[in-house]
Amino acid sequence: MMDNDFRLLIQRFYELQGERVETYRLFDEGHQAYLKSGPHYDFIHYRQLVHEITQAFSGISKELIQIKDRFRELHDRTDLSEHLEKIQELEKEKLELTARLQLAKQNAQDHPTDDSHQEQVQLLKHNSHPFL
Repeated sequence: MMDNDFRLLIQRFYELQGERVETYRLFDEGHQAYLKSGPHYDFIHYRQLVHEITQAFSGISKELIQIKDRFRELHDRTDLSEHLEKIQELEKEKLELTARLQLAKQNAQDHPTDDSHQEQVQLLKHNSHPFL
């Protein structure tokens, strides 16, 4: 029984990571559509998208915390629990970088003659290379 539970937890972890990938894809597509709506941006729809993305990431994160706790408490696998905790930290960092990159892209679009905005986009892309 515990063996089956362990396998199910691993399987669910991979499913949740797949959900994260899909959520990022939707977030990116939504941001691209938002940028295309400029210069009079459709902020109302974008704000709704950000709300939905935030809810999706929050749900994924909560479930991963439960999995992490089960690895530690039920299966005595603190190693896996610590790995999941590190993944959660990296995912948080990735989301923060994604938001900063989106803002930089909008600034670059809004100020095409100011090279510093495009440089900021390139810097963020370079610094976030493992994530994006």
